[in-house]
Amino acid sequence: MRLRVEFTTEPFDLDEAPAHAVVAREVIQSAQLDAVDVGPFGNTAEGGADAVLTAVDALLRRSLAAGATRVSLQVNVIDEAIGDTVGKAIGEGEK
Repeated sequence: MRLRVEFTTEPFDLDEAPAHAVVAREVIQSAQLDAVDVGPFGNTAEGGADAVLTAVDALLRRSLAAGATRVSLQVNVIDEAIGDTVGKAIGEGEK
């Protein structure tokens, strides 16, 4: 299974990247993920389920420890064949 994670950390600082944002960027860029896109207002990465979930765990722990007061994230299952969203976020599908 492939997953896509989108996330932001807060508080924002438009003048300089806060420590929690730098840490989050480092975690995602050093993880074994495909298609990493980092930006000032949102970040996205894709990869195998184990790699994404491991990166999300590290992202949460390290960015909160570095001063984040809020981490917003969304994890979606994506279709391996075409790379598109299957249409269900983790935890929102049929049971």
